[in-house]
Amino acid sequence: MDSILEYKPFRSTSPVRKIPSSALLFFLLITLAITWGITCSYIFLPEQTTGLFGALEGAHPLYFLATWGPGIAGLILVLSYGGWHGLRAFLARLAMWRAGLYWWLLVVVGLPLIFMAGSLIKGGPLLAPMEDGAGQMFVLAVIMLFLGPVEEFGWRGVAQPLLQRHMAPIWAGALIGVVWGVWHLPAFYLSGTVYADWNFPLFLIGCISLAILVTPIFNATGGGLLLPILLHWQLIIPFWPDAQPWDTWIILGVTALVVWLNRETMFSRRGAVTDVIPDAQALRPALHRT
Repeated sequence: MDSILEYKPFRSTSPVRKIPSSALLFFLLITLAITWGITCSYIFLPEQTTGLFGALEGAHPLYFLATWGPGIAGLILVLSYGGWHGLRAFLARLAMWRAGLYWWLLVVVGLPLIFMAGSLIKGGPLLAPMEDGAGQMFVLAVIMLFLGPVEEFGWRGVAQPLLQRHMAPIWAGALIGVVWGVWHLPAFYLSGTVYADWNFPLFLIGCISLAILVTPIFNATGGGLLLPILLHWQLIIPFWPDAQPWDTWIILGVTALVVWLNRETMFSRRGAVTDVIPDAQALRPALHRT
């Protein structure tokens, strides 16, 4: 049985249109309509909304839908311009995993070490307390894979390539980081969510740092989505301890180092990924190496 990630040349007479840069505005509007539409309903009409749908908590379907806003917006644009064939080519970017070993080490090993180091600085444990047992934590970690990381279909899958047509990767990443942080803002006014007790300015700094940090990883894979999704997952895996605010400052320092080491590509649009829907020539070499 063919996998949806297995790329084959198009045989449809329907053209796959290149997504224009102007589509970025529609991406943002759809994203905000979904996420802010849900969260602001609970903020400004709490009694009515809670009465209709129940309290907005982590396991609530509307919480998932609100979190998926950027991913849904990205997939809507891909379908609108590329149809089902374009969607298949877009999803094939999940199989584009080739990057330098140091990028994999940063995502798989480096981020957990950052959380552990930050926790130790504030006198905390190396791992989060497992009050409900390791099995429950593992199940929760799997669930989290299908929560926040879905955002990457939008932030990295659509917004990053469109912005990199007009600015250097570092500025594209920084701009996405600002939007990403502000996109979370309504959640800080919702009780029952993890954001209610967080400091927003510090959170915004973290969002900008992480968005810049994932940028060279995204470009190093030729536009692959697997590593950005894994990086996003690492941020919310329940095994890692609460390390605020030190994890943010450490990530900021690591990001500054990564930018300096990759300054030739971070400050130049040369070699940056600019296509949302990759063509056959871009996909085939990457997929044949997997």
